[in-house]
Amino acid sequence: MTDLFSEIQESLKGTQKTIVLPEGTDERVLKAAARLQSEGLVKPILLGNEDEVKNAASTAAINIENISIIDPATAPYFDELVEQFVERRQGKNTVEQARELLQTVNYFGTMLVYTGRADGLVSGAVHSTADTVRPALQIIRTKPGISRTSGAFIMMKGEERLVFADCAITVAPNSQELAEIAVASAKTARSFGINPRVAMLSFSTKGSAVTDETTKVADAVAIAKDIDPELTIDGEFQFDAAYVPEVAKTKAPDSMIQGDANVFVFPSLEAGNIGYKLTERLGGYEAIGPVLQGLNAPVNDLSRGCSADDVYKLSLLTAAQSL
Repeated sequence: MTDLFSEIQESLKGTQKTIVLPEGTDERVLKAAARLQSEGLVKPILLGNEDEVKNAASTAAINIENISIIDPATAPYFDELVEQFVERRQGKNTVEQARELLQTVNYFGTMLVYTGRADGLVSGAVHSTADTVRPALQIIRTKPGISRTSGAFIMMKGEERLVFADCAITVAPNSQELAEIAVASAKTARSFGINPRVAMLSFSTKGSAVTDETTKVADAVAIAKDIDPELTIDGEFQFDAAYVPEVAKTKAPDSMIQGDANVFVFPSLEAGNIGYKLTERLGGYEAIGPVLQGLNAPVNDLSRGCSADDVYKLSLLTAAQSL
């Protein structure tokens, strides 16, 4: 257990935060739910047909006694959720469409969060990112000033903690979106005990190349400073200039970031996704996430290649976001 998770566990004591796990028949999810329940820090809710969930747990020899199991098809407040969903969608879905959507576990689980019946949701062990994010965007929506959500990874190795974004959602962000990602990533960093120093990444450092791509990043820095004047942020940087002090002295001697950045905003989704996986696989860092940023309540997405430990840790992170 890393120091980060020790801190999170300590912060969750006595809070009894409730996390919805929609994929209630998946063995990894069941193992994580059992671990969460046994520790008493987070109350898991499993979604699915009760008999199927219990049979899956029995087959895998997992004890889920005392864990709440909710079947969307038989939930006593299903009609109430349908009514609230239709109201939230403001005419974009009929009652019949709402009933059909809320039979699916991700929509139903997201409504539990929206209506305060749960504090957060973790999905994606079986479902795609779109299946997890779409209900969140339609129901929970983004915070004021945030035009879209983004996905950050907490990268950990020993005592080092870094934030990488956007590695999951926005394919080709413009300057405004990059700035919003930077501000949201700084907030994510703070919520997990990281004092953010944000580097906006590119293939150029402080004008060493001037193209539409590098100008986009440099413009994003200025916009982010307007959004949050107190934020420590600079760019554009090549990664080495943002991370290695000796390189920073040569490439960016006048920058407030001197090789000591800990929040890294990538210029595109392909760069971010490749970057975090290289860091994880070649650099030996543990990648936790993606943590979805900018939403009004925490909903987080797993990789379909996740382990039970990943489900457990992201559930703890999600609970911590709701504090």
